[in-house]
Amino acid sequence: MRVIGLMSGTSYDAIEAAAADLALDGDALHLHPLGHLSAPYPEDVRGLIAATLPPAATTTQAVCTLDTRIGQAFADAAERALHELCDGAADLVVSHGQTMHHWVEDGAVRGSLQLGQPAWIAETTGLPVVSDLRSRDVAAGGQGAPLVGMTDTLLLRGLPGTPAALNLGGIANITVLVPGADPLAFDTGPANALLDAAVRHFTGGAVAYDADGRMAAAGRTHPELLRVLLDDPYYRRPAPKSTGKEHFHLPYLQRALETLPAARPDDVLATLTRLTAVTVTDACRAHGVTQLVVSGGGVRNPVLMGMIAEKLPGVPLRPSEELGLPSDAKEALAFAILGFLTVHGLPGTLPSGTGAHRATLLGNITPGLSPLRLPEPAPRAPRVLRIAPCP
Repeated sequence: MRVIGLMSGTSYDAIEAAAADLALDGDALHLHPLGHLSAPYPEDVRGLIAATLPPAATTTQAVCTLDTRIGQAFADAAERALHELCDGAADLVVSHGQTMHHWVEDGAVRGSLQLGQPAWIAETTGLPVVSDLRSRDVAAGGQGAPLVGMTDTLLLRGLPGTPAALNLGGIANITVLVPGADPLAFDTGPANALLDAAVRHFTGGAVAYDADGRMAAAGRTHPELLRVLLDDPYYRRPAPKSTGKEHFHLPYLQRALETLPAARPDDVLATLTRLTAVTVTDACRAHGVTQLVVSGGGVRNPVLMGMIAEKLPGVPLRPSEELGLPSDAKEALAFAILGFLTVHGLPGTLPSGTGAHRATLLGNITPGLSPLRLPEPAPRAPRVLRIAPCP
């Protein structure tokens, strides 16, 4: 089956599209990547997302507008992927949409809202669409995140020791495979979320992120600010757990800064980079990680990667490309896998990773232009992911 996966993360800078041929063979799920592309949001859509994300107040009109405009942007990305990556032929689109709110109370997730009306994708491409992939896990008592844990688990199985996969997006999440135990997956805390917010704030919106970590490299860690940030109760909660920009946003950082003497912008960036490194490596050490497979936008920040490596001596850091998954496409491919599992009648969650009462099939299906015909349910779930070389 040829599947297109669509993903926009908490940095909401672009829609990542990836295509792959997927097939089940016994215990193995075979994935042949066909390529990936990045489709930037139109500036007005990106601006409306920024103005609507928590802690901002909003209106149902803004939510309706975003649902349509994000859906149209995802439809355009899917159509590009269909023609540029798949030669015009595919079987399924899987759309994560844009997370606008992840509702957490006392560590329990009550709901998770991803906007991007899938009808626009189905109408534009003519293909069936799997969307709203988090809600079913939440309804089953889970965190609804991180859903990449299923793909990570299939990818890491067979590696020696205690391997882990780390994704450094707006929020950092990790999947750990401890021998003899169920897989564990959880959000460790902010990765780029606070960094990007701080850069936009200090530059008056002229710069969106700390390219190559240059601002952080020019600064020094502010010990008092780091102590205040690390005092957040989130870091002491047991896994499974998840978080988002509802918690880690600019006013959150500003409240921390108000308690301290004025800090230089570069020092704030250095401290926020250190915060991510500390919380990620603390999680790795707590679970005895012996090798770390890394992906996500944070991989391109050499200062952050250097801090992580420094705090994990003797633990190899391997880019996900070494295992066959392009870092920039990993999440889009992960959602392609989840949609593939859904249409084959297979669960896409690991209860040990999300905290759900049971493993659930994920998402809703929007039919394409042809009558909806699902494959025969697969007899059993895969246990390992086999990846063919990228084109």
